[in-house]
Amino acid sequence: MKRRLVRWLVPLIIIGAVINGCSPNARYERKLKQEMASGVRYDSLFLGMYFGMSQKDFYMHCWNLNRQGYIKQGPDNKSVEYRIKDELKHPGTMNFYPAFVEEKIAEMPVKFIYSGWAPWNKTLSSDSLQIDVLHWVEREFGDRFIKVNHPQKGSAYIKLNGNRQITIFKVDEMTVWAVFTDMSVMKETNDTTTYGDVPKNVIND
Repeated sequence: MKRRLVRWLVPLIIIGAVINGCSPNARYERKLKQEMASGVRYDSLFLGMYFGMSQKDFYMHCWNLNRQGYIKQGPDNKSVEYRIKDELKHPGTMNFYPAFVEEKIAEMPVKFIYSGWAPWNKTLSSDSLQIDVLHWVEREFGDRFIKVNHPQKGSAYIKLNGNRQITIFKVDEMTVWAVFTDMSVMKETNDTTTYGDVPKNVIND
């Protein structure tokens, strides 16, 4: 199930979102510093997983979920697949595999696709899926996402809450990613990442 992760610099997604005359990176860094200084931790993810979960416990937890029929191995056995039935407006799949730092979960990139997607079916395009994923994440983790725009990549949504950063963005016409990052770990390593076929610097120019 392991697959090499590629680097991705999350702070650069806010390029072009100039607010109150401040540069995007400066605004992001101020917000990050404020949230980190709060000392508040939000470690919960989904399906009973959490930041700091050991690699051994993650595999055991997935094995138990698989036995109960909740999840299965993803494409090429390189990720975990969860069939979405009720969380979104339409059936779909989410594939995920965490980034581990010192054998503990530090980041969880999640790939979303509607099951019935087709190039001619605009109702199930990533434009609709991104908003659908955003609403699901807001229900589970709270609202107050910041919408940011990139001249080439389009809209993305980002939320900083204590140590947890959540970023939601489109890659192509059918795929949306939600990346959950423990900034208390990844900020120190300067190595935020994504999984699978997300290209390096996908939101960067």
